[in-house]
Amino acid sequence: MINYKHFTIGVEEEYMVIDPTTRELKSHEQKIVTQGQKLIGDKVKAEMHQAVVEVGTDICKDVDEAFNDVAGLRGNITQVAGDLGLWVGASGTHPFSHWDNQLITDHVRYHQIVNELQEAARSNLIFGLHVHVGMEDRKMAIHIANSARYFLPHVYALSTNSPFWEGRTTGYKSFRTKVFDKFPRTGIPDFFESIEAYESYVNLLIKTNCIDNAKKIWWDLRVHPFFNTVEFRICDVPMKIQETIAIAALFQAICAKLYKLRSQNMNFIMYQRALLNENKWRASRYGIDGTLIDFGKETEVSTKYLINELLDFVDDVVDELGSRHAINYVKTILEGGTGADRQLKVYEEKNNLIDVVDYINCEFLKI
Repeated sequence: MINYKHFTIGVEEEYMVIDPTTRELKSHEQKIVTQGQKLIGDKVKAEMHQAVVEVGTDICKDVDEAFNDVAGLRGNITQVAGDLGLWVGASGTHPFSHWDNQLITDHVRYHQIVNELQEAARSNLIFGLHVHVGMEDRKMAIHIANSARYFLPHVYALSTNSPFWEGRTTGYKSFRTKVFDKFPRTGIPDFFESIEAYESYVNLLIKTNCIDNAKKIWWDLRVHPFFNTVEFRICDVPMKIQETIAIAALFQAICAKLYKLRSQNMNFIMYQRALLNENKWRASRYGIDGTLIDFGKETEVSTKYLINELLDFVDDVVDELGSRHAINYVKTILEGGTGADRQLKVYEEKNNLIDVVDYINCEFLKI
């Protein structure tokens, strides 16, 4: 029997702060953070833009703990924002608000990033989901990160929740990553032959003043610089709580399955970053309604089919993780659409982006 207890879960979500009168993004001057910390401590943090609130769960032993923590955080932030006369919502981008109207948080780290990256940083008004999965050690973390890269587009397609940007229908199911692509050191990483090779890469960047610390490596997945976790960073923040938990459970199951293969002296095929990026682009453009490339068969395959194939791939570990009920929600997403699909449906019915913002706000506390 394989021990999966070290595959803990940590969830970070970024929420938008909304003016209930105009439905625009609203710089809250860190009042939500200040008041929120009285309730939940450092589980709520400021972000670079003052219209963003970041929250993070405790280290959760399973998906049920993660669900309770995420639901509690969303409830607390809603209460604090409401007391300040504000709304909150979860979408990878705001449907029509412009970034140049929003204030930057007064913090030395954010000033340094803006000074270095200029317009790319100021325009980076987007909202993501990060999922940390605990590892037994960093050697195992780099092995699992290398193999898990293949599945990033599959899970990303499930999270797509940013079809609008600055009042326009972008044609993408996730435009958030197109905005973030302006940053350096983003996207799907190369694979590293060892944790020593990864650390040598990081040290070279620090030595040559490319970065001052490894947190400025903003890849879609990384071995965390300070914790024994693999951090998945590719996803849009999902609209609903259960969507977040389903995605977190799927990332955890992928890690557990790859660990199981390794313990049986097997491995998943490594593919080049250039190939994996083809699937990431397709997931960004079409969400779950397009096709991805099956590189083993060298052919296009329905994204929904490949996600179901992924569910089959991890099926033998989900019961031991205690996550089958959370994983099963993936099928609900496949049937009912992602957040992007539902935003677009509201817009098609109402022809008004204010109604889309109202919908995003109303879905925030829904399971």
